[in-house]
Formats: sequence, C-alpha cells, structure tokens
Amino acid sequence: MPKAYWINTSRSISDEEKLAAYIELAGPALRAAGGTFLARGLPSHAFESGLMERTTLIEFDSVDAAVAAYHSPAYQEALRALGDGAERDLRIIEAAP
Repeated sequence: MPKAYWINTSRSISDEEKLAAYIELAGPALRAAGGTFLARGLPSHAFESGLMERTTLIEFDSVDAAVAAYHSPAYQEALRALGDGAERDLRIIEAAP
C-alpha cells in the first residue's frame, strides 16, 4: 500500500493565538495517528503562481491512515481550537508508485 501525504497550506491567518492553540494540539494528535512531519513553515521560494503560505507536509502509511487522523477525536479538538482563526487548504494525496 503506498504512503500518503497530507499537505496543508494556510491561505490566511486571522488569529495567531487560535493558530498557536491549534498547532499545540494538532502536532501530537497527528503524530499519535502515525504521521511523520516532513516539512513545515513558509516556502523558501514560490514559482508559477505559487503563494508564500505557511505549508505543512506530513507522511502517513496510507491514505486511509491520513483520513483517519483527520477524523480522529484529538485532531477534531485541534480544529475546534483553530475555529475561524485561519483559512486553510488541506489535501491528502497518495504517493507516486
């Protein structure tokens, strides 16, 4: 079964305190669900309509594991802490063969 990648970008951040609360809860929740953080932060460079948005890349053993992590009670608690503090784009993709 191919690995999967969780790619999250923050389109805009309206409340840094809510984002900080989310980060404090989300990291442990996603690690507990089997996620490995590969990269996070602002891009070093952005090309071809790319945006300089905070981005997080997390590896999971499978798409199913990543989706289960999203729906886990611990991650849902992190989302409640974030609330309307940021507009995000989250995608889960399967690794290339």
